[in-house]
Amino acid sequence: MDFAFSEEQDAIREAIERICARFPDEYWLKRDKEGGFPAELHQALAQDGWLGIAMPEAHGGSGLGITEAAVMMQAIAESGAGFSGASAVHMNIFGLNPVVVFGTDAQKKRMLPGLIAGRERACFAVTEPNTGLNTRKIKAFAKRDGKRYLVSGQKVWISTAQVAEKVLVLTQAEAGLTLFYTDFDRKYIEVREIEKMGRKAVDSNQVFFDGLPVPEEDRIGEEGKGFEYILHGMNPERILIAAECVGLGRCAVARAAKYANERIVFDRPIGKNQAIQHPLAEKWMALEAANLMVFKAAWLYDRGKPCGAEANASKYLAAEACFDACQQAVMTHGGFGYAKEYHVERYLRESLVGRIAPVSPQMILCYIAERVLGLPKSY
Repeated sequence: MDFAFSEEQDAIREAIERICARFPDEYWLKRDKEGGFPAELHQALAQDGWLGIAMPEAHGGSGLGITEAAVMMQAIAESGAGFSGASAVHMNIFGLNPVVVFGTDAQKKRMLPGLIAGRERACFAVTEPNTGLNTRKIKAFAKRDGKRYLVSGQKVWISTAQVAEKVLVLTQAEAGLTLFYTDFDRKYIEVREIEKMGRKAVDSNQVFFDGLPVPEEDRIGEEGKGFEYILHGMNPERILIAAECVGLGRCAVARAAKYANERIVFDRPIGKNQAIQHPLAEKWMALEAANLMVFKAAWLYDRGKPCGAEANASKYLAAEACFDACQQAVMTHGGFGYAKEYHVERYLRESLVGRIAPVSPQMILCYIAERVLGLPKSY
C-alpha cells in the first residue's frame, strides 16, 4: 500500500500550478463579474498538451490515467480558479471517453486531435428538462435519413454550448438510445444561455436541435447502445468532479487561515481563537479524508477494477466537504466574506456546482444503499 504520488504525478501538479499562477484572483474576479469563457487558460493548457492528458498517445494525447487527470484538475481548482477554471477544460478530459473506448480508429483519428490541440471545444448534451437523471426516458430523436440522421429535440444545462464547435449528443433512435459526436452546426441549433448563481465564466444553456444533419460516420458504436457507452464515462466524471471539489475546498480553507492570521481584533489575530481554529481544522480533515476516496477510486478505475461505489462516494464526500469548507471560509472572514474582493463568496457559490452536478447527493445515497448494502430500490 502506497499513498505517495509518483514523481511524474508531482511534476504534473507543479506544471499546472505554474500555468495557473498566470491567472491570479483578479482574472477570476473579472470573469465572475463580466462572464466570458476563460479562453486564455484553455489555450495555455492546450499549448502544453494538457488537454490530452488522458487521451491516447497515437492521437496526440499523453496516454495517462484518470489519476493523473485528477491531479491536474485538482490543481486548477485549488489555484483559485475554482469551477470557473476547472469547468473550462473538464469536458475535454473525460467527455470523449466513449469515443476513446468505443470509436473506430478512423473516428479517433478524426475526432480527438482537434480537441487535444485546443482547436475545438466540445459540449456534452445528455440532460433534458423533463427527464433529469432518468436518462433512458430522453425524448431527443435521431431520425434515419439515408446515410445520415436528423436530430431534433431539447437539452438543458449544457455547458460551453455558447463557444463549442462540437457536441457529444445522446438521442433516441429506432433501435434505442444512440450516441453521436458531430459538428455543433448553429444553423440547426438554437442556444439560450441560463443566467445562474455562479460560474458565470462557463456558460450553461438550453439547447434546441431542429433537424441537425448528422453523418452516419459520426455515430459512436451501434444504434441502441448509447446508454452503455455514456455509462463508461460516468465514473471518470465523478472522480474528476470530486478532485475539483477537494481543490476548491482546500483553496477556501487556506485563504481563511491566511485571513485569520492577519485579521487583528481586540489586539490579537482572530486565528488565535479556538472558535476560529477548530472549524477550519475540521474542514481540513474532511477534505483530506474525501481526497483519499478520490484517489482510491481513480486507482481502481485506472486498473480496470470495479469502482462505481468508490467513484460515487468520492463525489458525495468531496462535494459536501467542499461546501462546508467554503461556507466556513466566508464565516471566518465575517462581513468581509460577503465582499467579492475577498473571493470566498465566489468559492461558496461555485461549491454548489459539485453538490448538484452531475448527479444529486440523494441519488448517490440510493446507489450506495442498493448496490453496496443490498437494500431495495426506492424509486
